[in-house]
Amino acid sequence: MSLPAFDKLAVGDRLPALKPPPISRKTLALYAGASADHHPMHIDLDYARDAGAPDVFAHGMLSAAYVGRMLTDWAPQQCIRSLAVRFTGIMQLHAEPTCSGEIVDKMIEDGEQRVRVALKCVDQHGANKIVGEAVIALD
Repeated sequence: MSLPAFDKLAVGDRLPALKPPPISRKTLALYAGASADHHPMHIDLDYARDAGAPDVFAHGMLSAAYVGRMLTDWAPQQCIRSLAVRFTGIMQLHAEPTCSGEIVDKMIEDGEQRVRVALKCVDQHGANKIVGEAVIALD
């Protein structure tokens, strides 16, 4: 993986978006197994309906994992200095997530050239499901 060049990046530049497949029951079952998060709200239709939801919905951390994957597709994991996300909405079954990032600051900290990236994960309607920020070292 080639590290992005600090001097060639500008505030407003966008990271390549990540568009994983639509959220399916299989996605939720596989993520439940991988994460050991077997909460029935994410995998049991009867439980979800009894709780007042129309159907199961994605784990919030699944969307966060997609955001992390988008970042590590752009820069190696060891370059991430901080990553913070906030859950702002539920990713429904069959939703089509898109993760994106935009450089909002360039700085020198602790002797490193770094960029601050605003992050979000939205559904196919553009509704925010995750917003956040990451700081990435680029030298």
